[in-house]
Amino acid sequence: MFGTVFEVEGSGRDGQVLVVCEHASRRLPNTLGDLGLSPVHLESHIAWDIGAMGLAKELSKKLNGPLVRGAISRLVYDLNRPPEAHDAIPVQSEATVIPGNRNLSASERAARVEQIYRPFEAALEATIQTRPGLEALVTVHSYTPVWFGDPREVEIGILCGRDPRLAERVLRVAREAAPHRDIRLNAPYGPEDGVAHTLDRHGAGNDLPSVMIEIRNDLIADDARHTALATDLAGWVRTAVASLKEGAAL
Repeated sequence: MFGTVFEVEGSGRDGQVLVVCEHASRRLPNTLGDLGLSPVHLESHIAWDIGAMGLAKELSKKLNGPLVRGAISRLVYDLNRPPEAHDAIPVQSEATVIPGNRNLSASERAARVEQIYRPFEAALEATIQTRPGLEALVTVHSYTPVWFGDPREVEIGILCGRDPRLAERVLRVAREAAPHRDIRLNAPYGPEDGVAHTLDRHGAGNDLPSVMIEIRNDLIADDARHTALATDLAGWVRTAVASLKEGAAL
């Protein structure tokens, strides 16, 4: 009914950092039409994390590890939300109402959970369980420079869930390496906004250090910028993971 909902790349790589990109695609299945939205909406940040897939691909290559990514728009189901979350199937994003998600029946909601969220959850967990030497999980997201009319000055957000170990180290390394960047902890979102599901379910749930990296999407608008920033991020992650393994003090 919904087609391919996830993809796993680089499963044969021997790096020990897993990269995840839940909002990599803006694809809508034919069975749902356009959800009542215009083409402009379906290409915008409400449908996917603009630039995140390109960045995640480059980052996973540079870390020589696997990438698990979503292959369906978060307008259909937000893979970084558990089924009980009110915004797992959004009825509104920013100021845009999603007509096709309003008044869904219990069976229609259940179908999206079982056919979209559960396969993605299982694939991500299987990737973790089949790599016993895995050292970290990194999720990649992007955000719009303007939200409800307000500009966002922060350029890179380093987010944590209930396990802050890796995020705190990535933040320290990033600020030392890129003092010209506006880099903040748990900004422009934080755990209180419900964005830490993957970190908590698959990171902390497996005692696997994890961090979410949020990039303002004007910084990753093309391939050249994906590659440049992925190089920086890979260096930050490697240094932070090594620091954590060595038990170095912050």
